[in-house]
Amino acid sequence: MLPRPHQDDRPSERLAALAAKVTADPTLVFARSETSDEHGPPRRRFALPHLPRLPRRSLLAIGVAVACAVIGLASWWRSPAAEPAPDLALVSTTAAAAPELVVNVIGEVTTPGLVTVTSGARVADAVRLAGGLKPGTDLHNLNLARKLTDGEQLAVGIPPQAAPAAAALPPKLNLNTATATELDALPGVGPVTAQRIVDHRTRKGPFASVDQLREVEGIGDSKLAKLSDMVHT
Repeated sequence: MLPRPHQDDRPSERLAALAAKVTADPTLVFARSETSDEHGPPRRRFALPHLPRLPRRSLLAIGVAVACAVIGLASWWRSPAAEPAPDLALVSTTAAAAPELVVNVIGEVTTPGLVTVTSGARVADAVRLAGGLKPGTDLHNLNLARKLTDGEQLAVGIPPQAAPAAAALPPKLNLNTATATELDALPGVGPVTAQRIVDHRTRKGPFASVDQLREVEGIGDSKLAKLSDMVHT
C-alpha cells in the first residue's frame, strides 16, 4: 500500500494557503518566473505551484461530449415546431336503418292495434309488441315464426273463417201438384205460362216427364233447360 500523501501536498489546501498570503500582502504577484516591473515598484514574485494535468484520453472524452451537446442543442433549436395533426373527418359507422313495417294485430292480445316492426320481423315480434297473448289463448295453428309483411292484419286467437256454405237449393216443384202461383215463382215462367201448364195438365192428364213441358206454349228448349233442375214429375 502506498503511503498517504502529506496534508500540505494536497492542491486545495495549497491554493487556500496562497490565497491567504495574497490577502495579507497585496503586493504579492504570482508568476512563473522572476521578471522586473518597469512601471512600478518591485514586487515580490511567487511561482504558482505545478498543478496536475488531466490524462489525454479524459480531455478527448470531455471534448467529444461537449461537441455532441452543442450539436444536439443546435439541432433542437433549428428544428421546426411539430404541427398538430389535422382532425380526421368522423366517419359514420351506423348502418342504414332497416325499413319499417306496420302490422295490425287483432284478437287475443293485451293491446291490439297497430305495431311497427323492422323488416324481417316475425309474428312473435308483433305479438310481443301488442302486449303478448292473453292467458289461455288458442293460437289456432298461428305460425309465430312466419315473417311479417307491411300492411298485413294479424289475427291472434281467432279461428280462420270457414268458407260460406253453398246456398241451399229450394226443393224441386212437382209439375202435377203445383198451383199456378207456385209455378209463377219459377224463373222465366210468369203468370201466363204458369196458367198454361195447369191447363195442359187438366186437359191431357199428369205430366209423365219434365220434357213434356215442350208441349206447353211459350216453353222452348232454353227455358226447359232452366226448369229441368227446379221441377219434377
